[in-house]
Amino acid sequence: MKRLSIWMFLVLVFGLVLSACAPSSGSSAGETSQESQGNAQTGCLGSADTALVDLQCRKITVAVENAYMPFNYILVATGEPGGWDYDALREICTRLHCEPVFVEAAWDGMIQAVADKQYDMAADGITITEDRKQIVDFSIGYISINQRLLVRKGETRFASIEEFAANEALVLGTQINTTNYETAKKYLPESRIKGFEQFAFAVQALISGDVDAVIIDETAGQGYRGENAEKLELIGPSISSDELGFIFPKGSDLVEPFNKAIEAMKADGTLDRLNQKYFGPDFKLTESDVK
Repeated sequence: MKRLSIWMFLVLVFGLVLSACAPSSGSSAGETSQESQGNAQTGCLGSADTALVDLQCRKITVAVENAYMPFNYILVATGEPGGWDYDALREICTRLHCEPVFVEAAWDGMIQAVADKQYDMAADGITITEDRKQIVDFSIGYISINQRLLVRKGETRFASIEEFAANEALVLGTQINTTNYETAKKYLPESRIKGFEQFAFAVQALISGDVDAVIIDETAGQGYRGENAEKLELIGPSISSDELGFIFPKGSDLVEPFNKAIEAMKADGTLDRLNQKYFGPDFKLTESDVK
């Protein structure tokens, strides 16, 4: 689903891709396997007069994990959902005259659920890969990110993934069924990789000393670091560079209008401002602030 502390070193290749899709035939929020405690109903946004493409107030079910800062989360204090995905998709629907309906879903199985048309789309910071393109359609990329090592402050045993791999006593944490896990397997045997259902759990394992590092998207790592600057830091060069996009069922008629909205947001600076809000130094939420 990502936040960091060395905000000024965050190299964001801001691209765009927001999605607010319309419910495909046979799909509805009620049919999803896991409905959200934090459904964010916003109503129809924008107007037919100003829409880049008029989707005529279509309701678009958007799968989100609600556990991947800063893309999506639930605030402990209010129980309300928030994050980059929520703001981006509302902005997109404002430009396309549609209604985003956010539905909480577990990461494991999310992509297949979209492929099966249980949702009209999914957000959640999904890396664009050739394998995933076989079962879902992607929007254009909205950001390029680097995979990095998140470690406890003052780590001196290694300074790169190669040095980490050379020390057989070290264990690496990450989230299962992610490109981060696939990257980890390129360097380490799976016996030295500890998989977690959510990145928040991997980060807690790192803080408690159960793993020695977490391989994570830089944007996510910055966010989890947040106010934990005294405990955590990102080290080493980029391990892999990836582009993120929204996913849709194959053949979805939402891809083209969403791409137009993303391009427009890129051109007028909206995407840059949104990325700065969630991936810049003013983003202060930590894992203790969210469920």
